[in-house]
Amino acid sequence: MPPVPIADDLFTWPDDEPRLIGGRCGECGAYAFPLRTGCPRCGATAVERTLLERSGTLWTWTSQGFLPKAPFNGRFASADPFEPWFVGVVELPGQLRVESILVGCPEDGPAIGMPMRLVTMPFRTDEDGREIVTFAFTPDDSSPDEGDLPVSPRTPGEADHA
Repeated sequence: MPPVPIADDLFTWPDDEPRLIGGRCGECGAYAFPLRTGCPRCGATAVERTLLERSGTLWTWTSQGFLPKAPFNGRFASADPFEPWFVGVVELPGQLRVESILVGCPEDGPAIGMPMRLVTMPFRTDEDGREIVTFAFTPDDSSPDEGDLPVSPRTPGEADHA
């Protein structure tokens, strides 16, 4: 069975270069994610479906150091033993900030201001055995500003140390 996205109209799927699907207000120009029927800034209903930028800059981050409460059921939420993962806010240039899981970051944590790009990742397997995928951001190795940061292959739920 092919993988399926965690929700419809959240990101382009299937896509080798996924984009988040947001909205842009026709009245005030504000962006929103996820796509909504009304503008969160001015309340207008003239919101147009918009593909958001694929790359951005890490605005802030933290480590998710505790098991999420139910009904969360992602693959890394029930890992035994529990392993923390990174969560951050990525600023998409000229648009908005998006909260996301961060993958592929240096073991000691990402750096605020580092270039990031959108990827998809396995989230869980549903009752029918289908893989459910979600979006995440990862350091953008193609950026000339990133330098030679050591990047671990860590994904949520994997141990930090060998």
